[in-house]
Amino acid sequence: MSERDVGQLHSADDLIAAVEQYGFLPFFRNEIHGFSIEELCPPELWFADDVDGPWEWKGPAARSGKCLYGKLFNKKAGFVSREWIPDFANFRRDGYDFDARWDDGLASYKDKELYEAIGGEGGMLSKRLKEALNYRKGGNTGFETCITRLQMQSYVCIADFVYMQDRYGRPYGWGVAEYATPEELFGYDFITSAYQRDPQESKERILKHLQSRLPNATEMQLEKIIKG
Repeated sequence: MSERDVGQLHSADDLIAAVEQYGFLPFFRNEIHGFSIEELCPPELWFADDVDGPWEWKGPAARSGKCLYGKLFNKKAGFVSREWIPDFANFRRDGYDFDARWDDGLASYKDKELYEAIGGEGGMLSKRLKEALNYRKGGNTGFETCITRLQMQSYVCIADFVYMQDRYGRPYGWGVAEYATPEELFGYDFITSAYQRDPQESKERILKHLQSRLPNATEMQLEKIIKG
């Protein structure tokens, strides 16, 4: 699969294959032409009423065990293939487990509350998370800012989407995100397996890989994707 293969995704399996090919794949259009699920998907499937498209595929892809999903690129959604999760986590975390980041004063108390609530449950729906930590009118504020930051730093990801059901048992509406830690989904040893490398070495490995997959992209464009 190359940059020219725009419009080739027709199923969740196709989406996962594209993520595995690129290693990193934003959901939405960005500065790198053709480097998004939005552009790789036929326009008629982007918002289709009678057939599944990317919005429905993202759940199966997230729970497949083959990729990491969340707001990972410029605070917007995207995927990282299983192969590249350890280096991605090592670079984005800058070598810190969350507890070490907190101990060094580099994390907010709200981030810590969210991270510990999600980690303590093993997985938590956004609706329940907001209720548990009083993110409602007159209560805490800044939920989206905090949960997005935790995803960008790779401490939290989206494990699945849960849909409401009508009286006939049919799903409807937008799926409710279920948050989890990458360690919960993939195992602590796997997620931290690149920790022996300097975070900058992980960054260089990612950059070199993306340069091989996206030869027409500039280094500045790739750096923007990598850094988030």
